[in-house]
Amino acid sequence: MALAVVGGALLSAFIDVLFDRLASPEVLNFIRGKKPDKLLQKVKTQLIVVRVVLADAEKRQIADSNVKEWLDLLRDVVYEVDDLLDEVSTKAATQKEVSNSFSRLFKTKKIVSISKLEDIVERLDDILKQKESLDLKEIPVESYQPWKAQPTSLEDGYAMYGREKDKEAIMKMVLEDSTNGEKVSVIPIVGMGGVGKTTLTISVFNDGKLQQHIFDLKAWVCVSDIFDIVRATRTMIEEITRKPCKLSDLNALQLELMDKLKGKRLLIVLDDVWIEDCDNWSSLTKPFLSGNRGSKVLITTRNENVAAAVPFHTVEVYHLNKLSNEDCWSVFANHAFPLSEASETRGTLEKIGKEIVKKCNGLPLAAQSLGGMLRRKQTIRDWNNVLQSDIWELPENQCKIIPALRISYNYLPPHLKRCFVYCSLYPKDYEFKKDELIQQWMAEDLIKAVKKGKTLEGVGQEYFDDLVSRCFFQYSSRSGGAYFVMHDLIHDLATFLGGDFYFRTDELGKETNIDRKTRHLSLTRFSDPVSDIEAFDTVKFPRTFLLIDYKDSPFNNEKAPRIIVSRLKYLRVLSLWNFGSQLALPDSVGQLIHLRYLNLSHTSIETLPESLCNLCNLQTLKLSYCSKLTKLPSSMQNLVNLRHLEIVGTPIKEMPKRMGKLNQLRTLDCYVVGKHIKNSIKELGGLQNLHGRFYIKKLENVTKGEEALEARIMDKNHISHLYLEWSIANDNSIDFQVELDVLSKLEPHQDLESLSINGYKGTRFPEWVGNFSYLYMTSIDLFNCNNCCMLPSLGQLPSLRNLLISNMNSVKTIDTGFYKKDDCSSVTPFPSLESLHISNMPCWEVWNAFDLEAFPVLKNLWIEECSKLKGDLPNHLPALQTLRIRYCELLVSSVPGPLTLRTLDIRKCKKVAFREFPLLVESIEVEGGPMVESMMEAISNIQPTCLQSLKLQNCSSDISFRGGRLPASLKTLDIRGINKLKFPLQHKHELLESLSIINSCDSLTSLPLAIFPNLTSLQITNCENMESLLVSGSEISKRLNTFTIDHCPNFVSFPVEELCMPNLTRLSVYDCDKLKSLSDRMGTLVPKMEYLSISNCQQIESFPGGGMPPNLRTVLISNCEKLLRGLGWKSMAMVTSLSVWGPCDGIKSFPKESLLPPSLISLDLIGLSSLETLDCKGLLHVTSLQQLSIIRCQKLENIAGEKLPLSLIKLMIYKCPLLKQRCHNTDRQIWPKICHIRGINIDGRWI
Repeated sequence: MALAVVGGALLSAFIDVLFDRLASPEVLNFIRGKKPDKLLQKVKTQLIVVRVVLADAEKRQIADSNVKEWLDLLRDVVYEVDDLLDEVSTKAATQKEVSNSFSRLFKTKKIVSISKLEDIVERLDDILKQKESLDLKEIPVESYQPWKAQPTSLEDGYAMYGREKDKEAIMKMVLEDSTNGEKVSVIPIVGMGGVGKTTLTISVFNDGKLQQHIFDLKAWVCVSDIFDIVRATRTMIEEITRKPCKLSDLNALQLELMDKLKGKRLLIVLDDVWIEDCDNWSSLTKPFLSGNRGSKVLITTRNENVAAAVPFHTVEVYHLNKLSNEDCWSVFANHAFPLSEASETRGTLEKIGKEIVKKCNGLPLAAQSLGGMLRRKQTIRDWNNVLQSDIWELPENQCKIIPALRISYNYLPPHLKRCFVYCSLYPKDYEFKKDELIQQWMAEDLIKAVKKGKTLEGVGQEYFDDLVSRCFFQYSSRSGGAYFVMHDLIHDLATFLGGDFYFRTDELGKETNIDRKTRHLSLTRFSDPVSDIEAFDTVKFPRTFLLIDYKDSPFNNEKAPRIIVSRLKYLRVLSLWNFGSQLALPDSVGQLIHLRYLNLSHTSIETLPESLCNLCNLQTLKLSYCSKLTKLPSSMQNLVNLRHLEIVGTPIKEMPKRMGKLNQLRTLDCYVVGKHIKNSIKELGGLQNLHGRFYIKKLENVTKGEEALEARIMDKNHISHLYLEWSIANDNSIDFQVELDVLSKLEPHQDLESLSINGYKGTRFPEWVGNFSYLYMTSIDLFNCNNCCMLPSLGQLPSLRNLLISNMNSVKTIDTGFYKKDDCSSVTPFPSLESLHISNMPCWEVWNAFDLEAFPVLKNLWIEECSKLKGDLPNHLPALQTLRIRYCELLVSSVPGPLTLRTLDIRKCKKVAFREFPLLVESIEVEGGPMVESMMEAISNIQPTCLQSLKLQNCSSDISFRGGRLPASLKTLDIRGINKLKFPLQHKHELLESLSIINSCDSLTSLPLAIFPNLTSLQITNCENMESLLVSGSEISKRLNTFTIDHCPNFVSFPVEELCMPNLTRLSVYDCDKLKSLSDRMGTLVPKMEYLSISNCQQIESFPGGGMPPNLRTVLISNCEKLLRGLGWKSMAMVTSLSVWGPCDGIKSFPKESLLPPSLISLDLIGLSSLETLDCKGLLHVTSLQQLSIIRCQKLENIAGEKLPLSLIKLMIYKCPLLKQRCHNTDRQIWPKICHIRGINIDGRWI
């Protein structure tokens, strides 16, 4: 039995959009009685005829190429009809407003091209004739019924079946200590696509056993089949810091990552890995070596060869097999049967379902997808149709997609098919946001027109949630629910279905030409838009153009926006997000009448053309974090269809006039109040549909409470986070009552979740701030409210979890009123507060009226820069885990020491003492003589068994560790500014992994490395008496990975015995005046070294004659003039990145012939104060050089020789004024030597 197309064909939803357009009263009135009217009605009749056979055509196209070709021809024509009708409807919508700028745009133009319409009619006639020869039939199509999501066990976490033993085995490998002494161990999980590798790894990654302080840092990175080391490294940094990372240079990224990982025990997941090249593996993972012993890397891959290429010790390759039919049935049933429902047919459905599961071939992804689809189909007929589908029997060469996934797609209703296929524009493993994708669907008319009471966004959310419940989309494993991804196999399905109409540039290289039918384009960071657009020369009708992760492109792309706008006239979606080059939109952007979505966020755009306001169809305009954009076009009020305007993080000085006319707005994340009535706060009154986060800035321009009231903030029920900000300035003419009245009238609705008040100039807060009626308030920030003498009462807020108070310069006392009001006497103060951060309170003196019941769940307490605070802190904090007190020099307090405390940080607090030493503390950081002395005494007396990290700073007393021993559990020791400390050298410190001695331990003249058998990181800085490192006998530093010695003027040499560091990867030597050479046998003694930095070591004349380490890739040399003139560079044949820093006053020409290693890919010349000439002859042999950066070389004026290497792709020149003047095509001496370089950037601008 053939599978009926239950939801209908993809193209039928598209044609329905055309019918809706043709039925629009505006369009009908506009064309009535004119020539296009009859032609359009004929088009409608033709489309009605073909629509009824689309379900049959979509089903047959898999096995019949003629049917697929027919469908593609029809789809191509339908796109053209849609473009034409969109133009007509746009003109119709503006015809009544003769004075409107939109009408002026269309006034002199005819309704539509008659010749184009006639051509469409003729092509549709041919398509109708072909339909008959293909014998396509009408198939009854079941109407789509919206399905409301039911609860499943999956919502409580990732449910797994049949993987208990697999998880147990992997957990054992993760938790076991390495027996072979390796710092980093790798656990590859190998299995076919869809078998559940990622789901299993997620379960391991989130297991509670790994949360119990076993690993210091965890990170999840999806590597994907297109290896991008820059993206992967940046992702790891963002995972660890939970902050965006803007670095784009690989070396800078790896240095940053190495710093974050230093001395930490790591658990890193590299998901979906395809890397088989050992060099790529080495480049990606070398920062891991700065972590501590016991670090683990989990890899998921389909290819066992990947595991063999890993440069670390592999614990064991774990092969993940298919599920048994029984376990696969459990996965299927969990998705297919609503938990709360039972039916008479349940037994029969289970019997059929078990037969379906057998066809899933043990793949949980297939079982999930089919189960999610059949959850909506609870009839025996539907289930039998799936079981008996002929798709199960298709030969592999006809459909390379897993049959179960293809069947699940067939059961999607047409509108969901269109929405799903659109996502083929995203690269594999791309993480996308729900709201952003819905906005693009809206722009493409993929969301059906809605009935009254529902918004397009609301319907889009239903579509999205439906695709999630059917397993077409999944939550990203690392984003906390904010991002989604598609499984690789689901992505393959979308790409297959997109066919010639969707194109991603990661496909370049596979195809020489892009099909003219292409309508949707996306470019990745691997592409150059100028050259790629040239490749798109045959494509005339794209409606989507997305730049994805494009920041790091090394080419001159400033021409790209102008080319895009001039060539792609039918665009509906244009995203230049994160466009790395200087960006300017041409005035002609106003002619893109179809445009509905424009994203310029995170770009360097400085101005927007006024013509942008001609885009009457524009729905979404994204301008967030455009750091140079200070003004919006003055006619923004003309964008009457605008629904989403994002400008947060962009320094807009004031809003354009009459923004209140944009009553369709649902997103306006920031409003900058102006001084004029037409851009005042009153304009917000008409914007009642605002959702999400909302910033109101420059509230000092609101001069009375009545104005604030007219903004109607209380009525904006969908705002979840409200940020109120006054500019910070000294103003002696403040009317405090007016300030209070303004803030009183800005009272928000009571479902608000987060509130921030910054720069408020009143003397007290209104009653609504902190009122217990705000039941859902979880976060409050109070900044720079300098005139307020007392804090609002916040303790009665039942859901408040995070509270930040900063720069409240007039507050002297925190007392009972902060905890609760008189009418809330029975309420436990701050019942949900987990984090309290108080900082920069220069007048705060007393914290009074502690309630023993207050703060029952407080985990983090930070008090910083409160110079007058004295007295006690709260003394009953039963859940406290982190206590940080910094720069509170008058504070006289007994610090609470509950058993829960794990992190203690006290700096510059001379009179703080411990009530009880926290026995289970793991990390201590203290600064200042009395505090350091007290801490050393406490450690000596108690000998804490859990202490892993200790940092001591700035103490002039003569102190030492009792018994000459460090705490036995200590892994990290950082000593700074303690000159008289006697370092314990008599005993081994078995667990110590990271040691930093900075401006301390004057008595230390040598350091015996043998007492640190597990040391991985060593830093010695400003130790004036340090002369050498000691080794005894055959001792080697097996674990040492990073070694820095800095400003040690008496450091003479590395050990005569030739110190062996087999795992050292980074060596940095700075300002060691007496050091004359590195170890002669460096090549064999430190074979894994990858990074070498030498700075201000004037006595070093050459690199070791015995050869350099074979893995050395990056070298930095700063102000070592003799070394730059010396010999030994030939031993550097493996180095790919070299940075040369000045001043090096004697260097006037660089480089000399044959000096540099020929393997160089990147060369930086920085701050060479006397450099006058760049010598091409010294670069001729460097045939791999791709990037040359010349920075702050003030005297550099000439480039000698024939030309720079032909291999160069990118030339960066910054703050070289003399050379800058000559780098243009009129300079006949310089320009011929650089004109072949594809990307030339001078002082931040491409030429």
